[in-house]
Amino acid sequence: MSRRFPSIVLLATLAFAAACTTKKVSNPIANVDSKQPDKVLFDRAMDAMKHQRYDVARLTLQTMINTYPDSEFIARAKLALADSWYAEGGTASLAEAENQYNDFITFFPNMPEAAEAQLKIANIHFQEMEKPDRDYTHAARAEDEYRKLITQFPDSKLVPEAKKRLLEVQEVIAEREFEVGRFYYLRQSYPASIARLQTLVDRYPLYSKADEALYLLGQSYEGEVNLMRIRPTCDQTRHFGCVNEDAKARLIEDFTKHAAAAYDQILTRYPLMERTDSAKERLAALKQPIPHPTKAAVAQNKAEMDSRHENNTFTKLRHEFGKHPDVSDAATKGEPTLVDPQPVSPTDVAQQANKAALGSKDSHTVSIETVGTGAPPPNEAAPRSDAPPTDSAPATDTTNTPAASDAAAEANELKPNAPAADANAAADPNELKPNVGSDQAASAPENAPPPLQQANQIGDQASTSSSSAASSDQQVASDNDISSSKPKKKKGLQKLNPF
Repeated sequence: MSRRFPSIVLLATLAFAAACTTKKVSNPIANVDSKQPDKVLFDRAMDAMKHQRYDVARLTLQTMINTYPDSEFIARAKLALADSWYAEGGTASLAEAENQYNDFITFFPNMPEAAEAQLKIANIHFQEMEKPDRDYTHAARAEDEYRKLITQFPDSKLVPEAKKRLLEVQEVIAEREFEVGRFYYLRQSYPASIARLQTLVDRYPLYSKADEALYLLGQSYEGEVNLMRIRPTCDQTRHFGCVNEDAKARLIEDFTKHAAAAYDQILTRYPLMERTDSAKERLAALKQPIPHPTKAAVAQNKAEMDSRHENNTFTKLRHEFGKHPDVSDAATKGEPTLVDPQPVSPTDVAQQANKAALGSKDSHTVSIETVGTGAPPPNEAAPRSDAPPTDSAPATDTTNTPAASDAAAEANELKPNAPAADANAAADPNELKPNVGSDQAASAPENAPPPLQQANQIGDQASTSSSSAASSDQQVASDNDISSSKPKKKKGLQKLNPF
């Protein structure tokens, strides 16, 4: 007991000394984790999103953005605001999420999160993508957005995922193009079928039915060959729908060449697919050489076929009755097409056929012949009716030209009121003339044209009577008959004659 007493006293003394030296301080935030206020708002918004309270999260994030515009969490807050719309789902929410992601890329294009925003924009349209036989707007938009991610952010770690999704989207678009081309083929609209199928095989070489598309392409060209063979040949009658014999042969040769090229591509690019044997049979029927694939082509085609997987029966049934397409046939090996080649149109197919038909001068081609040297005529003054005719003749023969025939008809035309007995008369004897003597008339040349007449003289001639006389006395009488009972004022050259 005596030993334990000093130790108890010592401990009590130490406790009393500590109590006397420690001063109690009242701290209102002692139990609160002291952080920056913008970080507090951001954490609250993230907690609300974790519990799927998206409206509360958006309100908190918007408050933080408006209150602290210079915060270091602004970029993350804008991205989280778009993520809240994306996680909520629905057509309207996804449309708003796309707008928010586009704003983020615009304001922060160099941040690593910009590639993530672009990927989510593409995923929005991928989720809204429908089957090939329905509206393909979202499929086309998804293809554009995935391509934008791959080209604008090539160093991002999200590029492999974007390429995989892009191959799935291109599988859906290629399936739609194949069905359209097959529809035109069944309707025997071969130019439209050729345009669709050729564009398909050029744009999407990793399509799961690329061999079938090439086989239909060759069949479309063979259909053109069959139609050309039964088409009538032009003869002397040139009935409607005929074709020249040489052009017909050239067209058949050109269509056969394109059909053989389609079958060759099946054997050289897709040697392990189903249409290989059919392509060999068609080449043998067309009497064309059968090519052999290389080892690299066989290995490439094998890798592409192994990368595809087949769904089970339940999954196929679910896709059959669902809205979204089945993309299990899409290849996961190989590079997707990032730049579309020039598409082929039915007009291009028709123009190519026309060029093949016009390999040489065709009988249907309109030719234009030039008379003489082909130089333009000189700028000469218009001929006058009172000018004497020239005896000079042109160097070229123009007897069969329209101008020469018109001149001959004009020369043989009978002049009005010309006496039938007098073949050398060059003008109408009833024509009013100024004072011209008989000696002047005798000295005038035989073929000289009459002088120009004024308008009042032509009107006076129209009012004269049809009776005429050959003598000068009868001419004066006819002049007197012109005047009516009411005196008229003389005009023009008649003022010179007072009688």
